[in-house]
Amino acid sequence: MSSKDRPSIKDEETYDALRREGYGKSKAARIANAQANEDQSPSKKDGSQPPYEDWTKEELYERARELEIEGRSEMSKDELTGALRD
Repeated sequence: MSSKDRPSIKDEETYDALRREGYGKSKAARIANAQANEDQSPSKKDGSQPPYEDWTKEELYERARELEIEGRSEMSKDELTGALRD
């Protein structure tokens, strides 16, 4: 699929790789766009980050902001953890 068919995808290569790994379209798009944005710093899934349970609510909120998860300001720590995993 060409970038004309997906105008909101900023990093086609990352998006396609994430889709091949089984990520949903929306999540793959958010991750690919976050990685393409110099102001954001999404981590790669390599096990180098501690589990979300060890993150503070503020850290979880910031990550949710980077991924543009809607409703994050109203979420509890457990809800943020679940939303980041979805």
